[in-house]
Formats: sequence, structure tokens, C-alpha cells
Amino acid sequence: MKKYYFFCFLLFSALMYSQKKSLQTKFTTEKIILDGKLDETIWQSVPIATDFIMFQPDNGKVVAENKRTEVRVLYDNEAIYIGALMYDDEPSKILKEINKRDDFGTADFFGVFINGYNDGQQNFQFFVNAADGQADCLATDSNGEDYSWDAVWDSKAVITSFGWVVEMRIPYAALRFSSESKQTWGVNFFREIRRDRQKYSWNLIDTKIGTFTQQNGTVEGIENIKTPTRLFFLPYASFYTYANADQKTYGELKGGLDIKYGINDAFTLDAMLIPDFGQTKYDDRILNLSPFEQQFNENRAFFTEGTDLFSKGNLFYSRRIGGPPSHSPETENNEIVTENPASVDLYNATKISGRTKGGLGIGYLNAITQKTYATIKDTITQEMRRVLVEPLTNYNVLVFDQRFRKNSSATFVNTNVTRNGSFRDGNVSALVWDLNTAKNTYNLSGNFKYSYVNEVEEIKKGINTLLSFAETSGKYRYYLETNMITKDFDNNDLGINFETNYYSFYGNTSYRILNPTKIFNSFNTNINAYTQFQKETGKLQSDQINLNVNSTTKKNYYYGFGLEYRPVETYNYYEPRRQGRYSIDPTRFGGWFSLSTNYNHKFAIDFNPSFAVLNETQRRSYGFYLSPRYRFNDRLALNYEFNFFRQNNNKGYVDNGSNNSALPPDAIIYANRNVINYTNNLNGKYSLSSKMNFDISARYYWSYTENKDFYELKENGRLSPYVGYTDNKNQNLITWNLDVSYNWWFAPGSQLTILYRSNAAKYDNLINKDFGNNYTSLMNNEDLSHVISVSVKYFIDYNQVKNVF
Repeated sequence: MKKYYFFCFLLFSALMYSQKKSLQTKFTTEKIILDGKLDETIWQSVPIATDFIMFQPDNGKVVAENKRTEVRVLYDNEAIYIGALMYDDEPSKILKEINKRDDFGTADFFGVFINGYNDGQQNFQFFVNAADGQADCLATDSNGEDYSWDAVWDSKAVITSFGWVVEMRIPYAALRFSSESKQTWGVNFFREIRRDRQKYSWNLIDTKIGTFTQQNGTVEGIENIKTPTRLFFLPYASFYTYANADQKTYGELKGGLDIKYGINDAFTLDAMLIPDFGQTKYDDRILNLSPFEQQFNENRAFFTEGTDLFSKGNLFYSRRIGGPPSHSPETENNEIVTENPASVDLYNATKISGRTKGGLGIGYLNAITQKTYATIKDTITQEMRRVLVEPLTNYNVLVFDQRFRKNSSATFVNTNVTRNGSFRDGNVSALVWDLNTAKNTYNLSGNFKYSYVNEVEEIKKGINTLLSFAETSGKYRYYLETNMITKDFDNNDLGINFETNYYSFYGNTSYRILNPTKIFNSFNTNINAYTQFQKETGKLQSDQINLNVNSTTKKNYYYGFGLEYRPVETYNYYEPRRQGRYSIDPTRFGGWFSLSTNYNHKFAIDFNPSFAVLNETQRRSYGFYLSPRYRFNDRLALNYEFNFFRQNNNKGYVDNGSNNSALPPDAIIYANRNVINYTNNLNGKYSLSSKMNFDISARYYWSYTENKDFYELKENGRLSPYVGYTDNKNQNLITWNLDVSYNWWFAPGSQLTILYRSNAAKYDNLINKDFGNNYTSLMNNEDLSHVISVSVKYFIDYNQVKNVF
């Protein structure tokens, strides 16, 4: 009989937690003060969301009574209010490191996930940690969590005798929802108890199912809300002081305005007038020996915030807008280039995005850049002339994304770049689909892209298409993919693409545990195989297989390792930098190991060595990443990163007959070389509060390539010694970057930033292997540039100031 009752209890629990939970909310006319007390009488009259269930590590386990969470929801015509009580029988042990926005740090946190359409496709996620810090992001199953999105909302967290309390006020302007009189929103609540590394959710997030956003509960009772005009202004002013050895110290005042307007409850217009990007993070420049350009991260807020629609199809690389000019200045005899801008200035940019009640997402982005000139000097007559290197240019991105069945979508994307006058134009269109079965067990996805490029004297048309099929649930999963790209596919006017003219096959199979064992909190392993063929000749361009193992122990230490193997020689059509030519890459075997200790401890360390052995005489590569970190207290923390990587007897391109008249016209010269990289990063923070922080970020990078022997590339892809080559093709790059900043969020959406920045770079063909001497030689007034800037942004809500005007 006991077994029977026990079985009934398990069955009841399983049914209860597998059903979507629903919470009723209530309209309030009472003013809610965000003080972490929840002492307004209206809070006591609404139902409570409780009975949280563990998400990680022991998925499905019910939370202990002494760690329970209770959440209430209210709303008015302007915002939704969340009140949460997080019980903890040891409140003195609650972790509460203070950090800047969007950085959780080592702290407990509470979050609410909101989907105003309840379509299972996208969550607006808002978090508050126990130190009263905020974080927010947009989350989709396809793109994960995007923390570059920043909304304007308010919150308060307070530690109490029974645990801690959070109050949140999220304006409707920060959300997207339909205009129906009665609303049902998809909602989930989330909590992490950091010292235990345990995460809980109100509605069960079943890890056997390959989706996160489709496992929300619901909030009902939001009715007849009369949302205010969504019109916001963000004026900003900045003053910069510049100093370096080449010019006199001078100052510059800049100002501009961002506008956000809610066209309706679903669609929003963002406009940026007279942009100022002077305080964006520096780029991590490297010594790039590859045949492809270096891809940089986007650090400009306008192009990172709320751009999930524009990332569909992977056609949009926003660094093209305001990047380097598309043309290089051409000089005559006795002429030199005295000035060639590294970037193009932006006039303005706008974007419109939103989604209809029927699930149709529409995104439109437009940006216009200025004419840009280089200056050329005649060394004999001393006359100067200007040459247009980038005309007035218009950039467009258009997206239609139809969601259906709460877990699938079909998308049309178009990017267009139109340059004024006789300059190159580019247009790319794509169809993208992401289809999932009703139970989210299988996925069929893919895309078809078509590019049309007008290079004035030549029209280029190309195709890029991909198809994949995957099992996305359970302990055992697999993924299959095939991809084909034609030779003339080119999306590089507003996107980025490196390799073309191939077809490929990729396969992956994986295993994971869904609940902890006696040893592991998490464990997964995967095997991947990839093969690529040159489209016209059928020659094998890539063939590799790798095995990876990742695990987290019961003490929350991460261990991982991997092995990779290229069993046959492959044909490299990119390294020679000439159409139709190739070199042969040898077989290869390599591996890696990774250790990351528990970040809850004051001292933690990451260590990641790697190696590779290639089937050529003494051709090896090895390196390691080492990163100790120390948290002195809840306010002060430092993190140091050192990355070393060395390639011995690497073979690579250095010259050809088209660039060097001393060589035969068809000659392609490779070098046998050693390539060494050192990267040092230091990051630190001191937080006065969750809204006031000092930060330091420093990077010293040194990389050099030392050529030992030279070879000529033969028609069969083999290398033959070339003893007559004497040019110095060694390369040596040293860079230094330092940012020291003070940030104060003095009101919601409003920020004061003071930044000191210094940077320097040296590039030459002379190698000095003294590490210390290289560093000190760069730290002098001849090479260093300094910038001190003060910037103020102030968020203005039209509804709060309209009566003033």
C-alpha cells in the first residue's frame, strides 16, 4: 500500500510540474514605492507564484521550504510591478558582490522573463542581484541571451532577516505586446542561489527539451491598459582632450541626440543624430597573417541594442557602417599619401523594429555615411590634392520574420549598400527557416542567400545555401548539415564572409547527463566531423574530426579536454592569394585541456593548454591560457589574463610576382617561419555602489613572425626552396591599450562617464626578442596617445516633461 501511495505522489508531482503554471495579476491605483518592503496593501491581495523547481544542476527537483521564493505581480497604465521574496535560512551567507550593469558577479540574483505575445519565441529578461545591481537581455533559442540590449526600468533589492526582497518596475516602453484589451503574457521567474550554484524557475524548464523560451508560464488579468505615449529623448554632450607627440594638445566638444518613439505598442523607432562613439571600447588588434580580414566586435550601443531581428541569416556585420573606406588612394610617380582616414564618419542612423499580433516581425535599419577623402602630396611640386576614397553611402537592412506554432519561423532578409557615383554597390537577399516539431524534439533549418554586386565594370552574382537537421532533446542528440557557396557569392558590403567556392558536410553527435551524479553536476561529450570540397575541382579543402568532453564537478570545478585529427592532406585555396592556386596542408593531430575553479571562492584560476603536431619536419604549435582572479571584497576585484601561443616551422604566404617586380610574374613565395604571440590583459573594478563604478582595462599585445627559409609554391601545391629571395618579410607588432573609467548611473537611463585612454602601436620588420625592452620602448611620449573625455547622457521621458512645455 505504501508503494501505491508513493507511486501516486510521484505521478501527481510529475503532472503538476509538467503543466504550464498560470498567475493572476491585478490593476493598481495605489502608488508603488520601490523600497524593498512590499508594504503597500495591494500587494497582499494578489495571488502568489511559488513552488519553484530546480533548473540546474538537478533538473526537476522541488526547492526546499527554507529556500522558497514568493512572487507577486501588479500593473497600472504605465508599467508592470514585480515583488519577490527570496527566503534563505542563512541570510548572512547570501553572496552579494557589487558590479556594474549587466555583470552578475558573484551574487544571488532574481529574474523575470516576459513574452508579451506568449508565442514562445523571445523573452525580455530583467534581473536584479542581491547587491541591488541590474541586468537585462533579449533571449531567443536561436541566438541565446543578448546583454547588449539595455532597457530603462527601476528596481530595489534589500537583504532582510529572512533572506532578501526585490521590487521591480518595468515600463511598458521596455516591452512588446499586442493591443488586445485582454492580455495573456508568457512569464517565468528565475532565481540563483549562488553559493550553492543552484538555479530555480517558477515554471519548470525541462532540460530534456531543446528550448528555453517556450517553457514559460502565463500571467493573466492584464486588461484595458491605456499605455502612455512612448517617446524618449537621450541628449548627450562630450568633451575630449587629445594629446600626443605629433600635435599640440587640443580639446573638442561634441553633442548629439538619440530618439526612441513607440509607433504603437509593438513597433519602435530608434534614431541616432550626430553620433558620438568616442568612448566605445578599443579593438583587440592582432598580427593578422591570414588571407582574410580581422573581424572585430561591435562596441557601439546603437548597433548592438535590440538588433536580434537584424541578425537573422547572419548577413549583417555592423562594423561595415563607419568602417574603413572601401577604396584606397591611387598615387602617381613622385606622390605620397599624407592622410588616409581609418574610418568613415556617420551622419545618422535609424531603425524600426517590432512584431504584429499575428507574429510577423518587421525590422528596418538605415544609416548614411559621409564623403571621405584622402590627401596626396607631390614630393616635387609640394602640391596637395584630395582623392575621394568613400562616397556618400546609404546602408539598408530589411527583415520580415514570421513566427508560427510558437517554436518555428520563416524569414526574408535583404541588405543593400548604395554608394553615390561610380563606386561599387551590393545587394544580398536571403530566405531563412527554422522549423521545430510540436514537442521540440527535432529541428529542420537552413537558408538560401543570393548576392548581386555591381562593381561598375562587372556584375557578380552568387549563391550561399545551407540545410541542417537535428534531434534537439534527450540525453543523446545529433546534428547534420550541408552547405554550398558559389565562387562569386559576396555579402561583404554589409556582411562578412571569408570562404567561398566550396561545398561541405558537417555532423555532430553528443551525449549529456540531465541530472547530477555522485561525481558530476554536469557532463557532456560530443564528436564532430567536418569535410569541405573545392566546388570546381572537387579537391578536399578540409577534413577533420574532433572529440570534446566538458564537465562540472560537485564542487563546481570545470574540467574539459578535446582531441582533434586531420587524417589526410588538404588543399588550401586561400593562403596563396591567387585565383586557382592552392598549397597543400599536412595531416595534423592536436588537443587541449581546460580547468576553471569555482568562482565563488575569492581566488580562482582558469588554465587552458593546447598543442598540435603536423606531419612536417619540426612543425609544431603549442600554447596556454592562464587567468588568475581575486575578489578582495564585494567592491574590489582584479583579473589577469596571459595568453601565449607559438607555431614552429609554420608555412605561409609572404610575397608574389604581382607585388614584387624582382620576382617572376607567376611566382608565389612562402616562408618557413616561427610565429609567436603574447597577450596580457588586466581588468579590475572598484564599485562604490551598483550604480557607481571605477573600471580599468589594460592590454599589452606582442606578436612577431620570424622567417627562416623561403619557398616557391609550385603548380601541384608543393613547396620548393627559393634561395634567391632576400627581402625582409619579418613582421613585428606591439600594441598597448589602457582604459580607466568612472561610470555613474545617476538616474534611470542617465549616465555620467569620465574616461582616460592611452594607446600606442609599433609595426616594423625588426624583431627585438627582449620582452621587457619591447614594453618599455612603447611606453614613451613619442608613441603614446592620450585622451581624457567626459560624457553626460540624460534620459528624458516625454510623459514626465510634457506639462513643463
